[in-house]
Amino acid sequence: MTPFEPNLKTLAVARDVLLTPFGLDESVLIKTLGSMFTHRVDYADLYFQFTKSEGWSLEEGIVKTGSFSIDQGVGVRAVSGDKTAFSYSDEISERALFEAAQATRTIARQGAGKIKVASAIQHAGGRSLYLPHDPLTSLDATEKVKLLEKIERIARAKDPRVVQVMAGLAGEYDVVLVVRSDGVLAADIRPLVRVSITVIAEQNGRREMGSSGGGGRYSYAYFDDELLEKYASEAVASALVNLDSRPAPAGPMTVVLGPGWPGVLLHEAIGHGLEGDFNRKGSSAFSGRIGERVAAKGVTVVDDGTIADRRGSLNIDDEGNPTQCTTLIEDGILKGYIQDTMNARLMKMPVTGNARRESFAHLPMPRMTNTYMLGGDKDPAEILASVKNGLYAVNFGGGQVDITNGKFVFSASEAYMIENGKVTYPVKGATLIGNGPDVLNRVSMIGNDMRLDSGVGVCGKEGQSVPVGVGQPTLRIDGVTVGGTA
Repeated sequence: MTPFEPNLKTLAVARDVLLTPFGLDESVLIKTLGSMFTHRVDYADLYFQFTKSEGWSLEEGIVKTGSFSIDQGVGVRAVSGDKTAFSYSDEISERALFEAAQATRTIARQGAGKIKVASAIQHAGGRSLYLPHDPLTSLDATEKVKLLEKIERIARAKDPRVVQVMAGLAGEYDVVLVVRSDGVLAADIRPLVRVSITVIAEQNGRREMGSSGGGGRYSYAYFDDELLEKYASEAVASALVNLDSRPAPAGPMTVVLGPGWPGVLLHEAIGHGLEGDFNRKGSSAFSGRIGERVAAKGVTVVDDGTIADRRGSLNIDDEGNPTQCTTLIEDGILKGYIQDTMNARLMKMPVTGNARRESFAHLPMPRMTNTYMLGGDKDPAEILASVKNGLYAVNFGGGQVDITNGKFVFSASEAYMIENGKVTYPVKGATLIGNGPDVLNRVSMIGNDMRLDSGVGVCGKEGQSVPVGVGQPTLRIDGVTVGGTA
């Protein structure tokens, strides 16, 4: 019988890539999991992965770097209560599997021992949010370089003040297969592409930088001329704005955040605090506060791993659970946390499909997918007009955050002063200082222009990086501490 359901097709490809070439089948996987249960663990899983990735960069019309790598292996995990034993191998074979399984038996006999390893495998259904193609083959090497040359050419033609252009292209093809002790077998094929551009503009001896880019779970065909034009325009515009910028003032003031990428503040300063592991350990500002008001009225924040083709979306998480849209804060009230299997079990809460890991060599933990604030009812022009004196932060560069208490410092890469309800001159060096839970309560107006970022986000936690998405509407926030340079 030919499988017709998309996830069964994915499963067939994952078997062909990760099991069959190495002489493995489902009986070996069940046997491996069974061997780990002699010490009565609560749960065990195997995570097979094959990753192919590349990166190209162009500087001054010359290809500076070109990289290509293939990585594959299997991670073997056993969980007992809140203790985890983990081992991994970059060799996929029956022997390597059993050796890794033996290594995880070091967990003491403290598990409940209630869980019997399933004797048969059941195929888990998932979604089909993106095409299971290999994006690296969607253009040949010459065409990849031509794409970068094209975006460089567009940027240079925008303004004579552009003196330097750097462009980059990255792609990844990821095949994962998860088998769990409860008998679930799930697979996913994850494409990922990204283009980035940075320009330097010079005027009267002053040099400023501007950047743009985007991507998602597409092939390289996504980057058509129109999109490359948009990225080049944004990067050049940002650099030129900064050429005319003045030093930013400091002190408490009303701040208007632009839509889209500024949602990174929400992700860092609030989203991390809503992850199950921090809340279970009591180290988050949101621990034990479900049902309480944690934000101003109108503030609704969701984590949604089910948006088609998005960078942060997954058909299944890295434990084989389907992703979902989880409401974290609704109209200012804390509704829930994002969970992986272990933290959900220990907190007696539902699994939300948020288990993520950088690779087979890392342990999964609760992580965000696409985290964003829903739009409100205010016109962005009305929000700006309501501010007598304040800062309009359109885009963010870098920042630092303590992800447990939400304290942050974020630097605005594009910002303007607002005077008497009008956006006036650009400023440079403005930083936003505060903490996430406090800022959420200072939101006084929410725009109707909710936008997701262009698809560039990477999130780091405990040494692991995963692709994510952020988003928000235009927001008015009162009494924010701004660090300036004036």
